[in-house]
Amino acid sequence: MDSIAEDYVRLMLEIGQHDSDFVDAYYGPEEWRPESKSDSLPADDFITRTNNLISQIQSVEGNKDRKFMLVMQLIAARTKVEMMNGKVYSFDEEAKLLYDAKPPTYSESYYDSLLMDLENAVPGEGELSDRYNEFVNQFNIPREKLDTVFQTAIEEARTRTMARYDLPEKENFVLEYVTDKSWSGYNYYQGNSQSLIQINIDLPIKISRAIDLACHEGYPGHHVFNALLEQNLVNGKGWKEYSVYPLFSPQSLIAEGSANYGIEVAFPGEERIKYEKEVLFPLAGLDASKADQYYEVQALIGKLSYAGNEAARMYLNGEISREEAAEWMERYQLNEPQRAMQRTRFFDQYRSYVINYNLGKDLVANYIESKGGTADNPERRWEVFKELLSNPNTASSIK
Repeated sequence: MDSIAEDYVRLMLEIGQHDSDFVDAYYGPEEWRPESKSDSLPADDFITRTNNLISQIQSVEGNKDRKFMLVMQLIAARTKVEMMNGKVYSFDEEAKLLYDAKPPTYSESYYDSLLMDLENAVPGEGELSDRYNEFVNQFNIPREKLDTVFQTAIEEARTRTMARYDLPEKENFVLEYVTDKSWSGYNYYQGNSQSLIQINIDLPIKISRAIDLACHEGYPGHHVFNALLEQNLVNGKGWKEYSVYPLFSPQSLIAEGSANYGIEVAFPGEERIKYEKEVLFPLAGLDASKADQYYEVQALIGKLSYAGNEAARMYLNGEISREEAAEWMERYQLNEPQRAMQRTRFFDQYRSYVINYNLGKDLVANYIESKGGTADNPERRWEVFKELLSNPNTASSIK
């Protein structure tokens, strides 16, 4: 298995030379990096090598979970190479092959019914989308206070995580603010328990995103997930395949799902609103008396998250145009036009990856709560969450 793992890592790094988004992180031996790059995509060679590795894994002895995860990662890599070579999959086919998950579909009437709930919750008069954006824009963090708010939120998320987990002694991150990205935040894991966390400031950032991004990108999200995999699997067990993270793979559903669920792990129930009222709202100079109403509205908007997946599905399947996809999100997620168009850029770049955030969170939540990690048992929730982050898992293995 160790020899197969090395061949796997070398293959992932070679594929990554032909798609800058393919390898999200690598912290293995430098000598495993490719010495040269072929001018054109050697798709047939990559696919043949992928199939050979799958056959080898199935014929050798080894940890069952390790073998299953590696096979699923290779199936995803093979699929991505086929797509890079021009093969077209439907949104649902692509999601299944890349992320080992079947995304749900909801009717337009389902989203219409959710909008009706928002009609009564959002104050003011006129069109719902106008009222909603006028209301929530009161909670934008002033640009000059962004760093203070984010640094404070990250430190609190870190404190809560470190009280539960023994992370490597020198774990740390660097925080940067960037522009012209299709995403709102990103964690570039550097190895040795170090991360580069970037926050996109193209558009105004609402106060709720401080805790969201602090937990999702940092603690107990991506930074902790990668640090635990490195500590327990790469260094602890010598499973070198985890020294490379191919983004378009089943690992991402667990990564994004756990990062989103980690927000609730770190700030359960009313603890989040209490902390934001007492600390973050004042730091941002915002009116904390409206926090409860703000989060009531945000909870209802959260139920519309799958509408974004539906927009991606129709757009990537060629059923609607970019403009129509943006209009769909303006209607069913109440996005302002600029934010909706930014989201279509994400669809272009990452395609069916969108399912990992909401479907991933739902699958992770169901798994952890089925193991006793419920809101009224926080100790167990932290325990099961750490087990999930520290071991090989895909969507099908946590059902």
